[in-house]
Amino acid sequence: MTSNASNALALIRARRALDAAGVPSHVRLEAVSSVTNEVWLTPELVVRINLRADQRLRREAIIAAALPAGIGYPEVVAQGGDLGSDWLILRRVPGRPLSRCWPGMTEDERRSAIDQLAARLRLLHATEAPESAPLHSTPQLLDAAGTGAEAVGRLLVAVEQARDLPHVDASVIEDVRGLVLDLAPSLTPFVATTLIHGDLTFENVLWDMSERRVTAVIDFEWSRAAPSDLDLDVLLRFAAYPQLHVPKEYEDVTKPGDYLDVPYWLAEAYPEIYDRPGQFARVRLYALAWDVQELVAHPPKRPLASLHPAHPWHRMVAMLRGTSHLDVLNGTAVPVAR
Repeated sequence: MTSNASNALALIRARRALDAAGVPSHVRLEAVSSVTNEVWLTPELVVRINLRADQRLRREAIIAAALPAGIGYPEVVAQGGDLGSDWLILRRVPGRPLSRCWPGMTEDERRSAIDQLAARLRLLHATEAPESAPLHSTPQLLDAAGTGAEAVGRLLVAVEQARDLPHVDASVIEDVRGLVLDLAPSLTPFVATTLIHGDLTFENVLWDMSERRVTAVIDFEWSRAAPSDLDLDVLLRFAAYPQLHVPKEYEDVTKPGDYLDVPYWLAEAYPEIYDRPGQFARVRLYALAWDVQELVAHPPKRPLASLHPAHPWHRMVAMLRGTSHLDVLNGTAVPVAR
């Protein structure tokens, strides 16, 4: 299907969602770059459409109703759609994704943004999770459990699946399995009744350049009940590899060097999120649980040496060698120039 045809179908889906919501559908619609969903803007509304058969936007509407006002989540105008085409319509709020503003911000503005984000995260991490449909999958292969050994059960199954993938070195997979078992006790217990965001990149934080303030935290599709420090996984990976988390047209201006201070500023503004016993072991395990999931879901199609340096396989190897982005933050490794 051509790009023009795809865009035309996406536009039709957006207008159908507006019609179903009972709001004018013949207004000007502007397509917005997004990493996951189809997103359209009218002068007053945001239309998000999810083409996966998982009803994630339906879940988000339920979670949004439980969020405190201080998080700034936009007003939900309507939600609906079918399996494989559910939609969510929100009231527009001022601001653009923080990741797209970041290159042009001063250091003071950047630090203020982190302080403001930290305050909103505190609110979120104190919010009881509402009853909602479970996620069909989670970015990290970990499950709520009383012990770390139980929490990593699904992760260990995926590690075994990874042994048989094309191009994969089984000896490395065995080392990953051993590291998971070594780190698992740090998760005991792995239970919580309060929310995390689940996809905490600066794409999902809105910043108003004129007022120099965070206006909203958005996109709660992966939100769920989990220990608050699980939000560090995506955020720290984003700070290390920000260009992997933005739409393609913003990759060239999204520089890892601009984000070096983000983890340390967050530690000053929200020290509690780093304050669990065995914290370094926990975030290492979170990262492995993400990378193994990505490796199994998207098996390498060519020899490992030809994969992108930030491919999950290379990130796992760096974790085994003690040279990962987390080791750099921990002060035990030297960052590799990128």
